[in-house]
Amino acid sequence: MDPADETEHSSWPPPLPCCCFSLQTELPAPYRPWMDLARSLPDLIATRQLRAHVHQAPQLSAAQLHGHRDLRLAHLVLGFITAGYVWQDGEEGPAKVLPQNLAVPFWEVSRRLGLPPILLHADLVLANWRQRDRAGNLDPIVWLPGGESLRGFVLVTMLVEKAAPAECAGGPQGQRTALQLTPWACISGSRGTNRSAGSGWAHETLPRPPHLLLQHLTASSAPPRWRDNPAMPAGLLYEGVWELPQAYSGGSAAQSTVLHAFDAFLGGNLTPLGLSLAAAFLHRMRDYMPPRHRAFVEAIQALPPLRELVLSSGNEALHCAYNRCVTALAAFRTRHIAVATKYVVTATAAKRSRGSPGTSPLQAAPSRPEQRGTGGSPVLRFLKSVRDATREALLND
Repeated sequence: MDPADETEHSSWPPPLPCCCFSLQTELPAPYRPWMDLARSLPDLIATRQLRAHVHQAPQLSAAQLHGHRDLRLAHLVLGFITAGYVWQDGEEGPAKVLPQNLAVPFWEVSRRLGLPPILLHADLVLANWRQRDRAGNLDPIVWLPGGESLRGFVLVTMLVEKAAPAECAGGPQGQRTALQLTPWACISGSRGTNRSAGSGWAHETLPRPPHLLLQHLTASSAPPRWRDNPAMPAGLLYEGVWELPQAYSGGSAAQSTVLHAFDAFLGGNLTPLGLSLAAAFLHRMRDYMPPRHRAFVEAIQALPPLRELVLSSGNEALHCAYNRCVTALAAFRTRHIAVATKYVVTATAAKRSRGSPGTSPLQAAPSRPEQRGTGGSPVLRFLKSVRDATREALLND
C-alpha cells in the first residue's frame, strides 16, 4: 500500500495528517488529455469552449493511476474541469448532466480516495500548490479565471492551513500529549497554534480593490456546489454512474481539518453534539475531508472533553491559558467575518448596484451571495454563529 494512502490507518491514536502537501504536477502519460484541459481552463472558460472540448475528450479509465499522489492530483484536475464544465455559462446556464467521459473516471478516482466527486477544499487549497522558483515562491497547480487574485486567495488560505499543524504537533511528543490529554501541555502547545492561525490574516495581502477581487473570485468559483443551490435544485446527474442527480456541497473552509480539530480540542457548542444549525453543517462537512483527516478529528472528539478537565482542575493558570486559546480562535473568526463582509457581501452589493455588462463567463455575481457561501451555508449568519459559539466555550471567571 502506498505509504501516503489516506484511506487506511492502523495505529492509535491516528497520526496527525499532513494538511498541505505539494503533489507532482504531472499525471502519467495516458492522462495527458486531462492535464491539457486543466492547463487551458482559464481560456476555455472565458471563450465558452470548455464544454465542447470535454465532449471531444476520450474516456479514460483510472486503472493506470497508481499511488495516493497520482490519485490526489487526478481528483484535483477532474474537480477543476468539472467545476468549469458545470459553471461555464454562470448561474444562468449551469450544466445539469456531467458527461460520462468525465463523470465515470471522476467517480472511480473519488471512490478510491474515499472522497465525493466534486471540487473540495482539499483540492482547491490543500493540494493545489507547487514551488515556482528556488526563492520559495508558490503557484497553484491548476488555475481558473482570476489571475493574481485567485493565486492570493488559494495560497494565503493554504499558508494559514500549513502553519497550524506545525505548531499543533510539536513533534511526536506534542501529538501524543494532545491525544493523551495532559491538559497543561495541550493548552501550552495550542496557544502557538492559535497565534499561527491568526498571523495568517496579518500577512494577507489581497492585491485588488474589493469589487475587482470579487469579480475574479466569482469568475473562478461561481458556487461550485450542487446542493443548497437554487440554480441546481435537482443536483447534478453523473452520466454512467448514477441514474438520479446527486447533490454535493462545494469546497469550503468549513471542510478545514485544522479548524475542526481546534473546535474538537477546545470543546464548546460546535461539536456534533451541538444543537445549532452551524454545528450540524460543520459536522456534515467532515464527509468532504480526506479519510485520515476526518479520523484525526474524530479521535480528538472521542477523548474526554478538555474544557471539563480544565474546569475540574482548579488550576487558575490553566483556566487562563484555556481562555486565551478560545479568545484567539474567536478573534480569528471575527477577522474572517470582516474579510467576507468586505470582499464578498459589500463588494457584491456595489457590483449589483452598478451593473456589469460585458463580464466574461462565470463572472456574474451569485444571486444571493450575502446568504450562501461556497459550501451552501448562509455566509454571514453562519460565520457569526460559529464565532459566537466559540466564545461560549470561555470559562467564566
